[in-house]
Amino acid sequence: MAEWQSTVTAPALARLLTTTPPTGQRTAYRRLAVQLRGLVAEGRLPVGTRLPAERELAQALTLSRTTVATAYEALRTDGYLHSRRGSGSWTALPEGSRPPGDALHPVPPDEAEHTIDLGVAALPAPQPFLGEAAARAVEQLPTYATGHGHYPTGVPVLREAVARRFTERGLPTTPDQILITTGAMGALNLAQRALLGRGDRVAVEAPGYAHTLRLLQREGARLVPVPFARPGGDAALPYWDTEEWRRVLRGASPRAAFVVPDFHNPTGALIDEEQRRALLAAARVSGTVVVVDETPAELDWGTDAVPPPTAALDRTAQVVTIGSAGKILWGGLRVGWLRAQPSLVRRLAAERVFTDVGTPVLDQLIAAHLLDHALPEVRAHQHRRMRATAHALAEALQQQLPAWQFALPPGGLCLWVATDGLASSSLAKSADPLGLRLAAGSRFATDGTFEPYLRLPLTVPPQAAATAIARLAAAAAAAGQAR
Repeated sequence: MAEWQSTVTAPALARLLTTTPPTGQRTAYRRLAVQLRGLVAEGRLPVGTRLPAERELAQALTLSRTTVATAYEALRTDGYLHSRRGSGSWTALPEGSRPPGDALHPVPPDEAEHTIDLGVAALPAPQPFLGEAAARAVEQLPTYATGHGHYPTGVPVLREAVARRFTERGLPTTPDQILITTGAMGALNLAQRALLGRGDRVAVEAPGYAHTLRLLQREGARLVPVPFARPGGDAALPYWDTEEWRRVLRGASPRAAFVVPDFHNPTGALIDEEQRRALLAAARVSGTVVVVDETPAELDWGTDAVPPPTAALDRTAQVVTIGSAGKILWGGLRVGWLRAQPSLVRRLAAERVFTDVGTPVLDQLIAAHLLDHALPEVRAHQHRRMRATAHALAEALQQQLPAWQFALPPGGLCLWVATDGLASSSLAKSADPLGLRLAAGSRFATDGTFEPYLRLPLTVPPQAAATAIARLAAAAAAAGQAR
């Protein structure tokens, strides 16, 4: 029985290889072997992936079959490839190697003491507010414990609290327009299943939110990336290229568009109302459903003015809004929500019973208490933390990596940094043994681009910023020497 778990096609692997950083002056087979080994070591080509046949990959790369065969043999010798006659070849790790970490997943607890996590963009819980809300929720729990505990649309008190928050922000909303989900990813998953069929075109931002891109790719959507505009260079904040959005919506007629207009992840950009209106108008003409991820909307630490919901700007457009407690409250609550027409909410609630049935009741009660009774205090607490870290990271970057460029955003959880041409996947690889976890810029692309960029989350304490950037500078020196 073969040991491979998934397959990568020759064209897909060729695209990954063409966006892999240069590997120096080596023979063609050695260069190919080094690139493939790097993809495995970085986790971009998962262990257990069946590789294309030698002839297929040779054709896709315009190389000789001998070159590919020799590269495969080198990988087998080094332990990065296993082969079996009749079953093909699949990726592996040498005996005793540590599996590659996914920088978008949290650092394991047993490594947290000596590893600074600049991969995951999630804040610690706001205390004492979370503990106080949890105590109140436990007091309320017996009322709910008399029943079966399944609430496919969500516990009423939380649906009401979320609807009130939308209304306060300028979008009148009733509880029957709200579906409570297990995190924002639960809402995104439900939305894509309801709106998209396999092979449907979907317009996405470039760069975009990594988990959304992977979810859509996994489900067979055909992604159409729309690049941000940045005429001021890497020292200026990006914004939507409205004309490019119009061109894509008119030419590709995508079934849906997935956007993060509020303190965008990973760039931190805040899209103005005029551009949002233009996007909604173009989407209305093309028949495109706009899925707006508002998860970072409350992270307005630079402006202290939460933006109005995009759906409030054009009531005639088809808009589905995603939100979450994960960024402003705490990711450990696993509470998200979706705002849509009541008919879609009922349809999604009926469909979700075949997956997670509903979101944990206790988590919902905690989130409801925080939204209704502590949100101003929680916002102020989290804003102070993010603001201090942003300025500390910016100062450390300017001192230790002065050639790197970035713009301080008006909010959000990230700095999007240009690395002066250094490949961020090489940086991530060099940083790991130094006790620093990084998410390469290519994680936020549909095709492995954005290598010379790095997302730095505002999640470390401000007093740890200098140490984090010192390790980053050391990793940059090591990665630069390896070029």
